[in-house]
Amino acid sequence: MTSTDTAGPRRTRQRAAVSAAMGRNGEFRTAQEIHAALRDSGDSIGLATVYRTLAQLAEAHEIDCIRTPDGQAAYRRCSSGHHHHLICRNCGRTVEISPPAFEAWADQIASENGFTQIDHELELFGRCAACS
Repeated sequence: MTSTDTAGPRRTRQRAAVSAAMGRNGEFRTAQEIHAALRDSGDSIGLATVYRTLAQLAEAHEIDCIRTPDGQAAYRRCSSGHHHHLICRNCGRTVEISPPAFEAWADQIASENGFTQIDHELELFGRCAACS
């Protein structure tokens, strides 16, 4: 095992640029949107590099990744800890939520069916008050 194996992904200029771009916006954005923002700010990073970097950041739990209703991956820098999202379909406004009744229900359903080590994702999509 080399020293880079234990240190995690390399800290490159591209990774720093994508990570910084993620900190500039609090809403979920696709790789294409992040790439366009980087390009607009004068950063020349290829789209494939943006995709790869976002996947690495998500795998390292530095950002969250969700599937939008149309099936695209979207990314956002979130708080740490287990949570879910309420997302406006129109403007993208995102609210972190922690519904305790859902967590209890998921645990109960798993237990009733003999399942253990349960993981789940819950994203709610609707229209925020400003867009309604």
